[in-house]
Amino acid sequence: METTVKAIYRETESLLNSELELYGWVRNNRAQKEFGFISFHDGTFFESLQVVYEESKADNFKDIQKFRVGSSILVKGKLVLTPNAKQPFEIKASHIELLGDSAEDYPIQPKRHSREFLREVAHLRARTNLFQAVFRLRSIAAFAVHEFFQQQGFIYTHTPIIT
Repeated sequence: METTVKAIYRETESLLNSELELYGWVRNNRAQKEFGFISFHDGTFFESLQVVYEESKADNFKDIQKFRVGSSILVKGKLVLTPNAKQPFEIKASHIELLGDSAEDYPIQPKRHSREFLREVAHLRARTNLFQAVFRLRSIAAFAVHEFFQQQGFIYTHTPIIT
């Protein structure tokens, strides 16, 4: 069943032990000898989701270990609880597929970047937590303003731009 990180955080109980399919980006990839962890993000929620992959279950294990930050991937696996870990649950991957690789010099790394630096990579800054929070806040504020004026009987129009 195709789902999102937001849906997993909101509907955890109903999705437990279900076979899920997610599309998103690699935020971090920590590979060990027989297993690895991908910090997975799809832009629908502030938190990332941990994906665990094992050599015994992934036929492309060596390839997955090389996935870089910013690569777009498809993950299929089961949602399981992890009571003794930092995160409450994780995806035990049965299949991970690379949809789009990122460049070796991909500028957005799993650390905090200054706003000055993010101005230089405007096409990628929407993938950072800072700008995602700003966009969500602006969306909520704009919706509230539009809803208020709609209830007051106003009509929203796009005025032409005179250049």
